[in-house]
Amino acid sequence: MSPDAAVEQLAGVARLLVALDFDGVLAPLVDDPSASRPLPASADAVRRLAAHDATTVVMLSGRGRDDLATVSGFVPPVGLVGSHGAEYDDGLAALLGRGGLLTPAQERRRTALLDGLRTLVDGTPGARLETKPAGGAVHVRGMDPAAGAALLERVDAEWAGDGVDAVAGKDVLDLAVVETTKGSAVEALRSALHADAVLFAGDDVTDETAFRVLGDGDVGIKVGDGDTAARFRVADPQEMAGVLERLAALRCGS
Repeated sequence: MSPDAAVEQLAGVARLLVALDFDGVLAPLVDDPSASRPLPASADAVRRLAAHDATTVVMLSGRGRDDLATVSGFVPPVGLVGSHGAEYDDGLAALLGRGGLLTPAQERRRTALLDGLRTLVDGTPGARLETKPAGGAVHVRGMDPAAGAALLERVDAEWAGDGVDAVAGKDVLDLAVVETTKGSAVEALRSALHADAVLFAGDDVTDETAFRVLGDGDVGIKVGDGDTAARFRVADPQEMAGVLERLAALRCGS
């Protein structure tokens, strides 16, 4: 079955959850993360789907939620979930019954983590530290590959464990003082929304936890190369835009 055929089946379900990674899925990957923007065709399809009464569309990204809001340009009814499922926008947090993000002990651990990461990054030309409400991410995109890999290995060795969860992605290592995965976020959203089916699309190794929780009636789409648990694959964000446009046309009308 092709992605188009799978989308045709999804278009007719009663309640649909569409959960999408942002970078590499809706937006082509760029060296400067702050310059990332969704392809216009994808953004239009997302907004059309989110306006459908029986469809919930959520951006599920490793970015911090506020950063995700800035680069995506999406506002409600499009939902925003950042930091691999650690941060929910106000509407989704209320739906899921989630309160404050961190305990006092976790706040102290986060402060120590960021201080340590800042020291490592400041001593490595080309590296970048992204601060997040639950921790931080060290980015090495654009660096010499060997130097970047060495830095991420050092960060992992010095800071992962003892209450700090590490998630490796493409040229990035995310560290958080709460343990979250995109898979657990998809499961929580599916349950709260009583969704009959889920479409999830992602491009990175951090998306595999979400692909692995999908069932027979769901659709997982891997964008780009690499091993995956997803049943379907498209080549790039441009092809993914076509999938979303088709789903929007079938579910919402042309």
